[in-house]
Amino acid sequence: MMVVGECGGVLVWAGISYDGRTELYVIRNGALTAARYRDEIVQRFVRNYAGAVGENFVLMDDNARPHRGRVVTRYLEEEGIERMEWPARSPDLNPIEHAWDILQRRLSNRNPKPRTIGELENALIAEWVQIPRADIRKLIRSFQNRCQEVINARGGHTYY
Repeated sequence: MMVVGECGGVLVWAGISYDGRTELYVIRNGALTAARYRDEIVQRFVRNYAGAVGENFVLMDDNARPHRGRVVTRYLEEEGIERMEWPARSPDLNPIEHAWDILQRRLSNRNPKPRTIGELENALIAEWVQIPRADIRKLIRSFQNRCQEVINARGGHTYY
């Protein structure tokens, strides 16, 4: 996710599950390619998190180009990590998108506001760990309802 503050923007990644979350990772030094996504995120975070969760782990990412690169797909298959498939044109129902909204609101309520990119990165990391587990669990529990709303709306606009 791209987070923009008064001092600029940073690209971050994190993962959530019902019982936990990964650390927030700041993506530095250029664009996120499929190879970088595999090396910096999937190998470092997803593989370890999948191992900790066990056989019920399913990766829910989106259709962002780096996520769907052949090197990523191949690596996930080699590691035996199951991925949830998304239609090419679908509403983004991933609970992490709502976690990003919570993080952005927490950041906007900080006083003083971050004045440098470094301060922004530190503020994001600090706020990420402060999001209550109950809030993340609520987002995950709402996934089934959000899917049903999209079905009921036949792919149209929903409350979510």
